[in-house]
Amino acid sequence: MEMKLTTPKLQLSAMMFVQFFIWGAWYVTMGTYLGQTLNFTGVQIGLAYGTAAIASMISPFIVGMIADRFFSANHVMAFLNLVGAGLLFWLTQIKEFSLFFPVLFIYTICYMPTTALCNSISFENLKDPGKEFSRIRLLGSIGWIAAGVLVSVLNVEHLSTPFFVAGISSIGGFALALILPYKKPERSKEKVSFFKMLGFDAFKLTKERSFSMLLIFSALTCIPLAFYDSFTNLYLNDIGIKNAAAAMSLGQIAEIFFLFTFPFFFSKLRYKGSIGIAIFVWMALYGFFALGASTGMTAFIYAALPFHGFCFTFFFVSGQLFVDEKSPSNLRNSAQGLIAFATYGVGKYLGTLVAGNVVDRYTSNGSYEWVSIWIAPLIMITIIFIGFMMFFKENKTT
Repeated sequence: MEMKLTTPKLQLSAMMFVQFFIWGAWYVTMGTYLGQTLNFTGVQIGLAYGTAAIASMISPFIVGMIADRFFSANHVMAFLNLVGAGLLFWLTQIKEFSLFFPVLFIYTICYMPTTALCNSISFENLKDPGKEFSRIRLLGSIGWIAAGVLVSVLNVEHLSTPFFVAGISSIGGFALALILPYKKPERSKEKVSFFKMLGFDAFKLTKERSFSMLLIFSALTCIPLAFYDSFTNLYLNDIGIKNAAAAMSLGQIAEIFFLFTFPFFFSKLRYKGSIGIAIFVWMALYGFFALGASTGMTAFIYAALPFHGFCFTFFFVSGQLFVDEKSPSNLRNSAQGLIAFATYGVGKYLGTLVAGNVVDRYTSNGSYEWVSIWIAPLIMITIIFIGFMMFFKENKTT
């Protein structure tokens, strides 16, 4: 009995741990390696980080379509991890931006769909995703933290070694994917058009108002979210907070806690409540950042950092569960790709452009006007919160 209950969940937990370990191994420290060791310019570093957002817009539909119709999701993940491992090893040898950028871009096209595949494989093999998924997903957060700790302990942040670590992990992800629960793809007897071949038929789910509203507000929310992702570390260092990266890990620690307790809160709040409170708490986060910048009191900043973990959990997990509930079985992978497209792709890419321009506007001679910088996303997220609460109507089917 115990084996029956634990084995699939252990496999799914291991999958989450490995896939996010891969990402966490190279993503956080890449800027240091590119800037200090390869002497890439700030623009080049920005372009390198933009590959993940662009890949999120391009790849999930195609891979989701393949996983839905032609191959099982776990076999698609295995293939992507194996190709990704080779590309990561190649990146450790490249010193010129002209080659580094396209190889990294191809790699992110391979990697980014695996996050959506992790979700769809989990939903397919859990009896009650609303109660069980968040506790599977928390292993992803632990994997990300573990990768960062390993890279820090090895003291290789300024070297290409993190790409090598990620490559080894990708080989592990390839092997693990082959033993994940298998689901035979559902092949339709009707002729598959080129439109469907690209996975775009997932867009027909937007005919339901609640689905389209969720998609729109998910993308919009990720625009102000880019301020946190791109500039929090710079902000903390600029105002003199020591061990800024460690301080930011308060958000990830909070994320683990709330992923574990998410089922209890979700049963009370459901979709609109969970997503709405996440957006509201992001408002508080930016408000505290602005207060910290205005008063010079770091207590506001330390108090705000854990908010991000709460928001990330309730916003993204609730959205992924909603998409799974609304999607027919033959479109689940494509639909998870669609929400990834809206958030990690469109929203975060636009957010990096908006945040960069705002920071440039309020920077003079290397001095940052942090109060004005943080008020900008505060205003944005407040408008988005009001809009979401007004226009999103949850269709309670459960």
